[in-house]
Amino acid sequence: MKDNNLPLARRSFMQSLALASTGLYLGGTSAFAQDQRLSTPGATVATSYGQARGLLRDGIQQFWGLAYGASTAGENRFMPPRPPASWSGVQDHFVYGKRCYQAPGAGEPAPVVLAMNPLEEESEDCLRLNVFTPAADNKARPVMVWMHGGGFNAGSGNYLMYDGTYLAKKEDVVVVSVTHRLNIYGFLHLSDIGGEKWQGSTNTGVQDLVAALAWVKNNIAQFGGNPDQVTIFGQSGGGGKTTTLMATPSAAGLFHRCIAQSGSAFTGVSASDASGASEQFLSRLGINAGSLDQLHKLTAQQIQQAFYAQPAIPRLGTGPVIDGSIIPRNQWDPTAPSWSADVPLMAGSTETENGWVGPPAFELPDAEMQALFTNNLAKGDSAKGQELLQLYKLQHPDVRNRMLWLTAESDNTRRWNAQALCRLKHEQAKAPAYLYFFNWYSPVHDNRMGAYHTLDIPFVFNNVDVAASMTGASQDRYQLAHVMSAAWAAFARSGNPNHPDMPHWPAFDPDQYPTMVFGSEIALENDPNNKERLALAKLRA
Repeated sequence: MKDNNLPLARRSFMQSLALASTGLYLGGTSAFAQDQRLSTPGATVATSYGQARGLLRDGIQQFWGLAYGASTAGENRFMPPRPPASWSGVQDHFVYGKRCYQAPGAGEPAPVVLAMNPLEEESEDCLRLNVFTPAADNKARPVMVWMHGGGFNAGSGNYLMYDGTYLAKKEDVVVVSVTHRLNIYGFLHLSDIGGEKWQGSTNTGVQDLVAALAWVKNNIAQFGGNPDQVTIFGQSGGGGKTTTLMATPSAAGLFHRCIAQSGSAFTGVSASDASGASEQFLSRLGINAGSLDQLHKLTAQQIQQAFYAQPAIPRLGTGPVIDGSIIPRNQWDPTAPSWSADVPLMAGSTETENGWVGPPAFELPDAEMQALFTNNLAKGDSAKGQELLQLYKLQHPDVRNRMLWLTAESDNTRRWNAQALCRLKHEQAKAPAYLYFFNWYSPVHDNRMGAYHTLDIPFVFNNVDVAASMTGASQDRYQLAHVMSAAWAAFARSGNPNHPDMPHWPAFDPDQYPTMVFGSEIALENDPNNKERLALAKLRA
C-alpha cells in the first residue's frame, strides 16, 4: 500500500527499505536483505559529487554504497579508476553497493564466517565505500579505512563483521569500508602489451584503493573526520593491501598509520610473468595486442567464462604486479618501502590461523602430525621434523595435537610475516612498529578452531555480538573487545596503541620482540615464541 501523505524523506526511506527486503537473486549470487530495523533517515552530507543522505542507527550516521569511482564496465574495463558521475538533489545511501566479480573457487573456508558474508550482487560497478560516523559535523575525528580480506581475489567491504557502527560509537572515530576491483578485473597487466592507451592498465585494484583514499581526503571532513589523521587497516588480504599501499608512491600522504592483521605482501608478480599470463588470457578470448579495444566490447559473462575456463592460467590476476610505475619494486623485499617511512605500523597474527579451514577435525593422529611437521616445516627431513615436533611438545605440553600443529603452521607463516614486517620497519628507523598476538580461543564448532584466522576482526570492530557465529556467547568477549577496539582507535589517533585499560605496549625492537598478547589474559610478553621462531629460522635458511 502506497501512502503519498508520508513526508518525502520518510517515503523514500520506506521505498528503499522495501527494495532491500526483497532478498533478490542477482548476478548468480544471493543478495541477502540488509537489516535496516531500528534505522531512520539520517543526515545529509554534501560530497564532491552531490548530496548524500544516510541512515541513523544506534546514534551513528551510516552511509552505504557511496561511489568513489565510476562503473568499470565497457570502456572503463581494465582502465584506471575514473570519477563517479555527479548528481542533483539528494541521493539516498541506505543499502550497500555491489561487489566485484569473484575469482574461481572463492568462498569461505568456515561456515561461521560465511554467516557474515552478505553475498551481494556481483558487478563491474563496484567502486563503493561505506561511512560510519558519530556525527556529520566539524569535529575532525580520526578516520579508520578498512581494506577487506579475501586475498586480492574475492570478498567485499560489506561483511556484517565490518560494520563500523559500534567501533565509531564507542571510540568516537569515523570508519570507512572499501570495495574495489579484484582478480583479473583489478590485476590484469596490459601496460606492457597494448601501447600508449593502455599504459595505466595495471594494478587497477590498487589504483582503486588510492582513489578511495583520495575520496576520503576530499570528502571525509564533511562526515566529521580528519583527512590528516587517516589509518588504513585490514586483515588477511586486507593486510596485504595495507602493506602494498605503503609501497605505492601515489598513496603517499593519503594515510598516516597502517595496521596489518594476519596478512602482508612482501613481493609481487613480476611484470614479465604478469604479461605472459595476460597474453594467454587474451589468446583464450581471440584478442591480440593490436586489438585490445575488443576487451571493452565483451560482456562481463564472456570475461568470466574465459577466466573460469580450465586449465587455469598461472599468475593470472593473482595480485599486485611489480610494474615499475604504480608499484616500482617489491613491496617489502628486501627493505621496508621508503614512501611510507614516516607511517607507524601495527602488525600481528592469531595463534591457530588455519583453524578456520574446514573447520578441522578435533583429533590429529601422531603419525599424521609427524608427517605434517616433516613435509611442511622441515623440507622433508624426517629427523629434523621429529626434532621440531619435540620442541613444540616441550614448549606446549598441555596442547592437543591439532592445536599444536595449527600453532606451528601459524608460527611459520602469518606470525613469521608479522614479525618480519616489524623487524623491517624497525630497521628503517623512521617510525615505530607494534607487534601483537591474538590467542583467544572460540568455543564454536566444539572448540575445533581455536584462535582462528579472521577471529580478531569482531573484537577490533566491537562487533562480538554481531559476529556471535564466530565468537560464541561467553562474557569475556566484551572486555577483550573493549581493550582491542580501544587500542586500534588509540593507534589511529596518535600512532601509539596504548590506553589506560591495558598493560604498557612498547614499540618493537629486535632484541626483546615485545608482543602484546590479546586473549583470556591481556599481557605484554617478550618474544613469546622465541625457541620455536629460532628453530624455524634454521629450517628456513
